Amino acid sequence: YVTETRLDKMMSHEMRLLKKRIPKKEQPNKMFFTLANTVATIDFAKKFKGHGWMGIRFQTEPEGAYNQIVLHVRFHQTEARLQQEALGFMGVNLVYGAFYKHDDPKKLLRYLYDNIDTDAIEIDTINFSGPQFKSVDNRLMSLQLIRNGMTEAVMFDPEGNNILPARILYKKNILALRGSFRPVTKVNIDMLEKSYEIFTKEQNVDVSKTEVIFEITLSNLRAQGEIDEEDFMDRAKLLCSLGHTVMISNFKEYYRLVDYFSHYTKKQVGLAMGVNNFVEIFDEQYYQDLSGGILEAFGKMFYNNLKVYLYPMRDEKSGKIIDSNNLKLHPRMKDFYKFFKYNGKIVDIFDFEENLLNIFSREILRKIKVNEDGWEDDLPQGIAEMIKKNEMFGYEGTKTLNP
Repeated sequence: YVTETRLDKMMSHEMRLLKKRIPKKEQPNKMFFTLANTVATIDFAKKFKGHGWMGIRFQTEPEGAYNQIVLHVRFHQTEARLQQEALGFMGVNLVYGAFYKHDDPKKLLRYLYDNIDTDAIEIDTINFSGPQFKSVDNRLMSLQLIRNGMTEAVMFDPEGNNILPARILYKKNILALRGSFRPVTKVNIDMLEKSYEIFTKEQNVDVSKTEVIFEITLSNLRAQGEIDEEDFMDRAKLLCSLGHTVMISNFKEYYRLVDYFSHYTKKQVGLAMGVNNFVEIFDEQYYQDLSGGILEAFGKMFYNNLKVYLYPMRDEKSGKIIDSNNLKLHPRMKDFYKFFKYNGKIVDIFDFEENLLNIFSREILRKIKVNEDGWEDDLPQGIAEMIKKNEMFGYEGTKTLNP
């Protein structure tokens, strides 16, 4: 019963009753609205903390069309009474925001947490619709959720629509590829395709119940300083065009990403990554905030069914191919690494395209910005055309691709 479809039916029903009981001709200057929610609070065993859908359908002028704001929340409190209280505050804030801040959706979002602690309740999906919000891109609103600390991760589908993470991840096998994707390159796609081939051959992996995810962290979006929303949208549009689900997260460390997945599935989880990124996860400085340090982080990361699919790199000085057998780690980490290696948690990707190892996003980006030739061949089919057509990543050239 706790579904978006049920919420929509509730709002439609309430609106019909409202129009029936208060005829518009008798109140020509009134604006109508309806607020509804469907919620499951914490269970008796306190195992599932609960979640819910809330929405408002409203007018901004007496004879105007209806607009709508729908959001999904997850509770973090351990008492039903406190959850009810937090949801009540948020409902009041939603009504206030819809009527007084509808012309500034970003500000409206922040108002939702008036007198509410962000640790009490999480908004992991929000969608604005209607004529008042025709210029609003819901992917940007999802980004605001993370920037404001209202959630840790958001997702959207290949069509660019915000989607509920639970709907995508629940009881699924998950293969995730993290990157900056600025822009997405042939190396990214080769890494994903080759790891997918291995992943789907793993025992108990059902292809029909497998989800492939491109993940970008907030730290990647901030790599050049403050987050550039246009740059974010460029990346999102290109990734969506490839037909995969996109995830934006606040998980700088990989163990936090895996821990997030574990809340939704106990099935196989795979991470596709390059050698350079893999070596970084053995750097103890990233785990100083954990009481158990790197041991705690790796316990969470490699818990249950996780495997890392390792894409090789070419050493810039020697030209030698680096994989799991010859990568260099701090001497203190070598035996630690061998434990995971010998237990099959680290899988090399051997069937890779060696000619792609010289492709780097940062170099392609530089060429795009200075209008230097040759970058198009390093991108997946159709991506260069999109960049040129939409003048993404600072592209200003007028050249067209050769047929």
